[in-house]
Amino acid sequence: MLIDFAPDPTLYPFESRWFDSSGGRIHYIDEGAGIPIVMCHGSPTWSFLYRHIVTGLRDRYRCIAVDYPGFGLSERPPGFDYRISDLTEVVGELIDHLQLDQFIVMGQDWGGPIGLGAAVERADRVHGVILGNTVFWPIDPLANRTFSVVMSSRPIQKRIVEQNFLVEQFLLGKTGPALNPAEADHYRMVQPTPEARRGLAVMPGQIRAARPLLEKLAVDVPRVLGAKPALAVWGMRDMVFRPRACLPRIREAFTDVEVVELPEAKHFIQEDAPNEIVAAIAGRFAGNH
Repeated sequence: MLIDFAPDPTLYPFESRWFDSSGGRIHYIDEGAGIPIVMCHGSPTWSFLYRHIVTGLRDRYRCIAVDYPGFGLSERPPGFDYRISDLTEVVGELIDHLQLDQFIVMGQDWGGPIGLGAAVERADRVHGVILGNTVFWPIDPLANRTFSVVMSSRPIQKRIVEQNFLVEQFLLGKTGPALNPAEADHYRMVQPTPEARRGLAVMPGQIRAARPLLEKLAVDVPRVLGAKPALAVWGMRDMVFRPRACLPRIREAFTDVEVVELPEAKHFIQEDAPNEIVAAIAGRFAGNH
């Protein structure tokens, strides 16, 4: 199934594009010219999360933001598993379809391992790496693993698919970013039915189930991407991926990394501090070939 929702062009002023991947028909945007930046979202968001970043950079960069299968405007194909490894494969297919060379991969939340998973297989074509409030190693803290178990329980899974619990509670709840009603509706309306939320329901369990992929990335990212120019933009008030635990590992993995702290930003940094992120990217990477 595809989502019957047309974003408001005043909030999402981009041309929708489509690609037939192994995971069904996926939606993406491709704006501007210059060094390509492939922007990978997490859960429970979609490419709408990057709207301010794209509008701030598309005069200097080619900004590509993708919706994974099960997210945003992309298809919810019958029988698709929505594993992180499956989503990684789809992003890689899009990179190859667009014949991207010397691209920057950008990821936040699950977008980190998804984007990096695609990038390590194409390391000779990677220009740089941008990471924000994410990990590419096994997620071992007790709080994260407890969250995974609780969110994977039958009662909470029922709330996720029937009441859009992840969007309403974690993205649009009291601890989420400040959004106006129209912006909030853009996150709600791309997950309009229980059937449309199947991908969301899988994500919490992947904290544990994706461990083999994350173990591999923990080795592969420093080995094949560690010498690439890197930027970490970090929400310092994030309770999911805490800076004290994560930033030392980011610094250890990359030999040429710049860290920009976002003191007031929490987990959804693209909503909390878009202008600071745009400035950090423009300062770190030249805008044209």
